[in-house]
Amino acid sequence: MACANTTRPGAVGINRSQFMVVSSADVNKLSAADFEEQNKKAKQKNALITSGPTYDRLKNVADRLIPQTVVFRDDTRTWDWQLSLIQSPTLNASCAPGGKITFYTGIIEQLNLNDAEIAAIMGHEMAHALREHGRERMSEAMTQSALTNVALAVAGANYATGINAANQLAQYALVLPNSRQNESEADAIGLELAARAGYDPHAAITVWEKMLKATQGKNPPEFLSTHPSGETRIEQLNALIPAVEPLYLSANKAPKTQQSKTSVKTN
Repeated sequence: MACANTTRPGAVGINRSQFMVVSSADVNKLSAADFEEQNKKAKQKNALITSGPTYDRLKNVADRLIPQTVVFRDDTRTWDWQLSLIQSPTLNASCAPGGKITFYTGIIEQLNLNDAEIAAIMGHEMAHALREHGRERMSEAMTQSALTNVALAVAGANYATGINAANQLAQYALVLPNSRQNESEADAIGLELAARAGYDPHAAITVWEKMLKATQGKNPPEFLSTHPSGETRIEQLNALIPAVEPLYLSANKAPKTQQSKTSVKTN
């Protein structure tokens, strides 16, 4: 058992100690396999977009955000950052452990996102990966004996048991919603990443104003239902803006013409 802080505090001051008993390597391996399977299924449905204006916009945002991640942890320079854009009306986006970013066209098109708003969402999702929230959830579950098959697999149980254990791990790391605490941490770090990359931090507010308007009177979409309420988020983000606005004002806002060593890979 171990307690650790996976990131440096940054300007937003996130310094909560986290309980981790699962290795980063195991979680990242699982994440990479899940990401590959997701893309395979999308490609089979002709839904995987690998070029074009929307993909290029996402890639440009990612290439500006990724270099900022070293403010919070050094090892992101060696992460295998990847980006997928999937044609789907889903209002969702994610960044799985190890830097596997996924956006659905629905969230970009239905909310008519500008680049700064894309950066706000992407920064938030990347922050989950930086803080290793999936690994943390898995570690907490193991202490509650919720992943008993993992112990059986390690002890040399049969192949079927091992597959079942892997499926349970994926459920905790990649599927289950994050806690409000984790979401608030991702909001803070994501806001700082976007500001350091030269994107107006106020865009995080307009994202949620658009989200509330788009979902008014409807069942909340997956992206909204796994996060704190929009009103709460707007209030918390407004309180954080004074901490990151100086970073935005001093950032280089010119479009990047060269890829950094930590740019996202093209599929």
